[in-house]
Amino acid sequence: MKKRFGTALNCIDGRTQIPVIKWLKENFHVDYVDSITEPGIDKVLSQGEWIEIERLKEKVITSITAHRSSVVAVVGHYDCAANPVSDCKHFCDIVESTYVVKSWCFPVRVVGLWVDKFGCVHVVNI
Repeated sequence: MKKRFGTALNCIDGRTQIPVIKWLKENFHVDYVDSITEPGIDKVLSQGEWIEIERLKEKVITSITAHRSSVVAVVGHYDCAANPVSDCKHFCDIVESTYVVKSWCFPVRVVGLWVDKFGCVHVVNI
């Protein structure tokens, strides 16, 4: 039986990795999660330079092509050193980032996620 993959566009902050992987496995029934990390990735995707965004897009293409990833999560989190803004601004950055990823027109589900100070994962409504 083929294993199912998801993809997480996540911050490098180690506090977010395990909660996001666990959440994606439980909610999208994937076996593995490809992790694409960048400090403050919600800021990079929503406000970054074109070249930075294109590099992330190429990595997502690799995940989708090589592993047939079915979902791409864009993650922001509490107490982010690379994007030290209010929770509300993070939510806006996550929403904008999901629009960027959706504009790539990949045949995947795109979801925005927020990891709170307790390590709980929440869907950011779009």
